[in-house]
Amino acid sequence: MLIEHQGKRPRVAESAYVAPNAVVAGDVTIGEDCRILFGAVLTAENGAITVGSQTIVMEQALVRGRDRQPAQVGDHVIVGPHAHVNGATIGDAAFLATGTSIFPGAHVGAGAEVRINGVVHVNSNLAADAVVPIGWIAVGDPAEILPPSEHERIWEIQEPLDFPGTVFGLPRAPPNELMPAATRRYVETFGRHREDRLLDEH
Repeated sequence: MLIEHQGKRPRVAESAYVAPNAVVAGDVTIGEDCRILFGAVLTAENGAITVGSQTIVMEQALVRGRDRQPAQVGDHVIVGPHAHVNGATIGDAAFLATGTSIFPGAHVGAGAEVRINGVVHVNSNLAADAVVPIGWIAVGDPAEILPPSEHERIWEIQEPLDFPGTVFGLPRAPPNELMPAATRRYVETFGRHREDRLLDEH
């Protein structure tokens, strides 16, 4: 399903395939021989998405372009089922396994692997050919790769990376202050989809 969002239409190479129940909305460019599989969502929310050639975005994956944080996915990348690429850059020939989460401002180097349920945190830079083991977290620039049991070390690195500022554009605050402000911003941002227009299928 191709959708015009805020006056911008997806551009899909003739050789690419977009499944009938995948959603491609707004300023999205999909390269030659890409495959966007069933239930995947590529949505440009004030930030473009570029997908290189022969890249596969698998079932139920999400790729989101954000204001100030476009999403760029290189050539020969696999974005696994239920993976989440949000305002991040993915280098050529990277592998994002099932359930991975790549947060805004992150960079995954060429040939890197983020294995099942791995995380690359906000504003973190995962080196080329690096491996994030199953369920582990890459955090920092350059990224340190840590198991989830190392919460205190992860937080020590993560706190100055400014998750609320990067993701919500807001200063850090207690949840009862931060979340109402964040949801007000999301209400406005995602409310713009009320004006979307369904295009002819590719």
